[in-house]
Amino acid sequence: MPVTIYDVAKEAGVGVGTVSRVLNNNPRVSNETRQRVSQVIERLNFHPSPIAQRLSLRKTLSIGVLAVYFTRPSVVERLRGIESVIADSEYDLMVYNVETPSRRDECFRSTASANRVDGLIVISLAPADEDVGRWASAGVPVVLVDTSHPTLPCIIVDDIGGGYSATEHLIKLGHTNIAFIGDPIHTAFNFHSSRDRFEGMCRALKDHNIAFNPEYHQSGEHGREPARLLAHRLLDLDDPPTAIFAASDTQAFGVLQAAKERGIQVPDELSVIGYDDVEMAEFLNLTTVHQPLFDSGLRSVDMLLQSIDNTDPSPARQQLPVHVVERSTTARPLN
Repeated sequence: MPVTIYDVAKEAGVGVGTVSRVLNNNPRVSNETRQRVSQVIERLNFHPSPIAQRLSLRKTLSIGVLAVYFTRPSVVERLRGIESVIADSEYDLMVYNVETPSRRDECFRSTASANRVDGLIVISLAPADEDVGRWASAGVPVVLVDTSHPTLPCIIVDDIGGGYSATEHLIKLGHTNIAFIGDPIHTAFNFHSSRDRFEGMCRALKDHNIAFNPEYHQSGEHGREPARLLAHRLLDLDDPPTAIFAASDTQAFGVLQAAKERGIQVPDELSVIGYDDVEMAEFLNLTTVHQPLFDSGLRSVDMLLQSIDNTDPSPARQQLPVHVVERSTTARPLN
């Protein structure tokens, strides 16, 4: 039979609560009693249950991460950044995969409890005021990544600026027939990154006095295959684009596949630029907009641990820089 905390208490002639206070370094124990209990713990080779210790501290020693579609490359990279910090801390990581709005609402409610997690990182899912209120009432610190709320700390990037930079890169190469492939403007999760990147594109075109052809705006479900089909639709136009800006690297991969299927040479006959700069983008030599995905995950944990420790209780907003990484999928148009 394994040694229990009750065995230690009986052997040391103290109550269970005293043993618990010794285990948790509570100052409300005399040096004599602490020494006696510690000697019994060592002699009996007692190892306290991690769960019991956490409950006695009124801490779960767990950090939760709510991530939508966590198999997407951009989310995976952010999770890598988060895990790199958690691995060197006392905390465990609990990842909640969110694939539907109802699942999102359920996770928002369930994490608003002090005995579930000590803190929460929410990736790309915008909380409502009601959700923020529940977390505040439960005393659960929350940090947002790739989304924001006026009362919560967040890590974001300038997606409008990123879309502008991507488009301006193509314009400077001489392209004027520039198309966009992205997510639907309105989504069940109210994602705004694709919409903001498109807005940045439109601003760049306007600033350079280039009229935008509405046929060049194609949107659909996020993924490589939907983007491949949308690219074929663009290439079927009577006046097809000479360049395509995809709102994510995943969608850019679909564009590259469509071009390959048609025998269209990239970048000689078609320039393609993505967004995110995931690992596969470098492997495929994709020109893209780099956003610091790993760093955003890393910073979110640092910010959350500060909130948990009450070392920085005021809301903070960090906007990380983005920039174009030019590789081999963009070039001057032939004509």
